[in-house]
Amino acid sequence: MATDLKKIIIDTDPGVDKIFTLCFCGFLLLEIAGRTDVPVAEGSHVTITQGTKLRIADFVHGADGLGNQNFHPPKGKPIKQSAADFIVEQANLYPGKITVVALGPLTNIALAIQQDPAFVKNIGQIVILGGAFAVNGNVNPAAEANIFGDPDAADIVFTCGADVVAVGINVTHQVVMTDADRDKLVCSNGKHAQYLCKILEVYFSYHHDAYNTKGVYLHDPTALLVAVNPSLFTYMEGVVRVQTSGITRGLTLLYNKQKRFAEITEWSDKPSVKVAVTVDAPAVYKLFMDRLMDS
Repeated sequence: MATDLKKIIIDTDPGVDKIFTLCFCGFLLLEIAGRTDVPVAEGSHVTITQGTKLRIADFVHGADGLGNQNFHPPKGKPIKQSAADFIVEQANLYPGKITVVALGPLTNIALAIQQDPAFVKNIGQIVILGGAFAVNGNVNPAAEANIFGDPDAADIVFTCGADVVAVGINVTHQVVMTDADRDKLVCSNGKHAQYLCKILEVYFSYHHDAYNTKGVYLHDPTALLVAVNPSLFTYMEGVVRVQTSGITRGLTLLYNKQKRFAEITEWSDKPSVKVAVTVDAPAVYKLFMDRLMDS
């Protein structure tokens, strides 16, 4: 018997690991994959507080976000709606059916929450790639890059009351593509494998220098699989708050509710979210590589 396909909106910024995820979904960069049927909405260029974006990681992904390959600009154009408007519209059209997979700063999601009071009830689930729960961040010791990109927006999303699942780098650092795996990809017949190999050089070089490792972390594909196959992960539940100022700006802290505090705090009466704590890394990696090698 046929089943309904899951309705997923990917909210993302450019980057090599983002391209992995889009390829895993089946549409990579849309024109390259011939998927002109998929609408693209442009997101906010400023933070939720109208500030400038705090960080552009060109040293990780290249100046063009695609490994300095300088591909031709796309011929297609985004739809007229903003990303936030589109997300709100789709949640209203398909209440409870839409999953947003947020692979970048959470500005667009926070804007959707502010625009429509019904959004948190209409949206099915929000899967967040973000946070560094009980480990050091990747921007600085306190903060992970996506949360650091708009901490105020992240705090809005974590405390909005929707069904939120966060996948931090404490989990995604367990899923690694090695140098040897990249060599296998080069030799494969996958439709998008050669394209991906072109953009990987800068990403691998960054990881070699920053982490002294012969491989790269598969952050975004891992987060996507929470939306597709959540049984590959285990979770904790609690209230997550985000530090929005100071030296620890972007810090995510989970209150697991194992202790009752007598005082009223900034965590009091806030809704719980799920935070991934373990992952079946071999299974996630096999799904990812099988897709890239065959598609």
